[in-house]
Amino acid sequence: MAKALFGHLGGPDPIVAAELSRLRRRVADLEAEVERLHAASGVLTALEHDDLVIVTDSDMAELSPALT
Repeated sequence: MAKALFGHLGGPDPIVAAELSRLRRRVADLEAEVERLHAASGVLTALEHDDLVIVTDSDMAELSPALT
């Protein structure tokens, strides 16, 4: 059990510590992306229920950064 806990904390091995740090950054990036997609989904859902939809260039850039 001590080995598992020691490994979970990163241990003294710099390669393991660097990989753990990289994975934590990646998880944080993915969580931020999920939040951005939830926000975009909420905007699209709200727009779907409006009779008149006006979408500006900045709205499109925010909703679809890959298309800009």
